[in-house]
Amino acid sequence: MIVRVPALLSADQLAAARALLADAPWTDGRVTAGYQSARVKENLQLPEDCEASRKLRDSVLAALERNPLFIAAALPARVFPPLFNRYEVGQTFGAHVDNAIRQVTGTAHRIRTDISATLFLNAPEDYDGGELIVEDTYGAHMAKLAAGDMILYPATSLHRVTPVTRGYRIAAFFWVQSMVKDDGERTILFDLDRAIADLTRATPESPALVRLTACYHNLIRRWAEI
Repeated sequence: MIVRVPALLSADQLAAARALLADAPWTDGRVTAGYQSARVKENLQLPEDCEASRKLRDSVLAALERNPLFIAAALPARVFPPLFNRYEVGQTFGAHVDNAIRQVTGTAHRIRTDISATLFLNAPEDYDGGELIVEDTYGAHMAKLAAGDMILYPATSLHRVTPVTRGYRIAAFFWVQSMVKDDGERTILFDLDRAIADLTRATPESPALVRLTACYHNLIRRWAEI
C-alpha cells in the first residue's frame, strides 16, 4: 500500500525547517546505509546529533502524532527518529531495499521496518530530477510531492531516487514499525477505516456504522502485535 499524506507540515513549519537547514552541517549520506545500499547511494545527510536535526526531528514527530491519516495508514507501534537528506546536482540513490531492522542510534532499541516514509521539504519546482520511484507488483510509481507532503510505502519495496539535474532536493526520511506488520492486512484495515469515515459523514445515524466499527476493532485484535 502506497499512501500520500498531504500537508503534514504547515507553511510556517516548512519555513522554520528551511531556515534551520540553510546553514546545516551536511555530511556523506552513506553513514546510515547498509553494505549494499552504500554502493548505490550518493547524497548528503544531516548528522543525527546536530541542533538542526534535533529540532526538526521533534517537529516531524509532533506532526505525525497529530495526523489521523498517518495513524490510520501506518498503525504505528514505533517510529524511527526522522533523518534528513539532501540531493545536489548529479546525486542519486540507486535501486535498493531498506534494512529490515534498524537500531536507534545511542540506544538499545531496535525497530522492524515495516513502512518507509519520505517527507518532502522543498517544492518540486526547486529542482529537476530527484523523483522517488517505488516498485511493486503493479509496476513503478513515481513521487515528487509538494513541500510538506509525505509518502508512505512498504519497506519491502525496491525503490530509488533519480539523479537531480538542477537545484537540490531536501527531505526527511524514516521508518515505522506497525502494530500490523503485514501490508495486505494493513491495507484492508485502512480501506475499512476510510469507509467508516465516509459513512460517518454521509449517514452518521446508520446502524451499519456500529457493525463496521466492530469488525475493524476485531480485526485489529486478530492481527495486531503490541
